[in-house]
Amino acid sequence: MSDSLKDRVRAKLIRQLAEDGPDQEHDDGRQLSVQDDLDLLNAVTDDDPFVEELAERYLVP
Repeated sequence: MSDSLKDRVRAKLIRQLAEDGPDQEHDDGRQLSVQDDLDLLNAVTDDDPFVEELAERYLVP
C-alpha cells in the first residue's frame, strides 16, 4: 500500500529537519520554516490544497 501525499510530505520534512540537525548557536530561519510547515501540515486534512503546495515546494513526487 502506498503512502498518501501528506505522508510523503511529512516524511520529507522530518528527514530534512533530521539532516539539518540542531543549530545550537543561532535561530536557523530555514529550519524554523520547515518546522512551521510541518506543524501546519499536521493541522490540515489529507485533501487540503496546502498539502500539494508543500509537495511542490519540497519537490515531493
